[in-house]
Amino acid sequence: MRKHGIFLVLIGTFFLSCTTTRGQKKEGNDNNPSLVQVKEVEGQYNFFVNEEKFEVKGVGINYADGHDFEALHKAGGNAFRTWTVKNAEQELAAAEKYGFMVAMGISIGKELYGFDYNDRRAVAEQFKKVKAIIKRYKNHPNVLCWVVGNELNLLFNENGTLRPVNPKVYDAMADIIDFIHKEDPNHPVTITFAGVIKEHLKVALERCPQIDMVSVQVYGDLENVEERMKNTGIKKPYMITEFGPMGFWEMPKTEWNREIEEVSGPKADGILERMQKGLINNKSGKCLGGFAFEWGQKQERTPTWYGMFHKDGSQTETIDNLTKLWTGKYPENQAPRVDSLLLDGKKAVDNVYLKPNQKYTAEVFASEPDNDTLVYKWIVSKEVIKRSQGGEKELEPPVINIEVLLDKEGKFTFLAPKEGEYRILVYVYDNKGKAGGGNVPFMVKR
Repeated sequence: MRKHGIFLVLIGTFFLSCTTTRGQKKEGNDNNPSLVQVKEVEGQYNFFVNEEKFEVKGVGINYADGHDFEALHKAGGNAFRTWTVKNAEQELAAAEKYGFMVAMGISIGKELYGFDYNDRRAVAEQFKKVKAIIKRYKNHPNVLCWVVGNELNLLFNENGTLRPVNPKVYDAMADIIDFIHKEDPNHPVTITFAGVIKEHLKVALERCPQIDMVSVQVYGDLENVEERMKNTGIKKPYMITEFGPMGFWEMPKTEWNREIEEVSGPKADGILERMQKGLINNKSGKCLGGFAFEWGQKQERTPTWYGMFHKDGSQTETIDNLTKLWTGKYPENQAPRVDSLLLDGKKAVDNVYLKPNQKYTAEVFASEPDNDTLVYKWIVSKEVIKRSQGGEKELEPPVINIEVLLDKEGKFTFLAPKEGEYRILVYVYDNKGKAGGGNVPFMVKR
């Protein structure tokens, strides 16, 4: 999953205890790597890059989902994190061009997807691949840190509850961390965890005490992250390597078990409010910043749930808010504001049931901060057939053909399709590259 304390003023002179023997920059490197350290002074931690404090203004970039690096630069961002090195060459080239630092993600096998940590041969082969990655990219000047694996603690029982992973997962990670510390003394190392789960973190840190900082991934819980991390008793600093809108597991569902997404206006408000509480106003002194999820577009329950862009490249209100936080002012052109969406006079939480081949109206309530003329695009699609786990690839359901009776000024009247589960989506554009929107799941039955 799926991603700031970027604004914390963290200064320091003491190295993390686990890096006291590290941090001496190697001589003779052709690419002249940056020396990145995590320092503490007067109870506060931060990154230092070549002895200068670096406050993370970051996003998550999964290259295949979108990678508008120029837009990130214009928005005032200075860092991004990745999940793999599949597109590392292009990502590091862009980082060098725009001055970004990169939290380099290394893909690691997950028990959730069948990787067996009792298989010594598989673990050894994985270790071999990681070694090659470190050796290949360790000297790039735009590497900030290594992010080893993603949410390795995520594993479910058949009833959907979480269960502990094999502790050998963390034994394997300890070997990787030791190798990185020896091979690359210029960059700290972290592992990411889904949520702040004390028992999971305890097991991991018992087996990987040498990790430089902890990384957690929280969405609705971002506003509570300072308290939750304090309650774990962990003394190390931490990053928020994913944060964003309310997760689909945190939102209400329909009576037929379909997740309800916030429309774009309240969604942007919520992200901003949680950033203020969990990152900007974080007083723990341990927060190293965060990476908003995600700088692109992806299908996960809907095509718009997590992405800060729409599929056509349009930017949402969330990007406007990040720009304001990072630069001190909103962009010259702001996104349309969508406050609510009704279908048959009902909100999504009202459980909308329609009858086949009957006439119904959807209405979106939108405004435009720059007084641009709004353009509306309505779509009816089927629901997701196979829901992904842990943020893996999910197929976008097909759009269906419907008979449209009216499409004017934010109102859309149509004939309901045949029986089944559907979702109506509206995209609201200013025709200047910005957009808002929302959707309502509905059930058609006789």
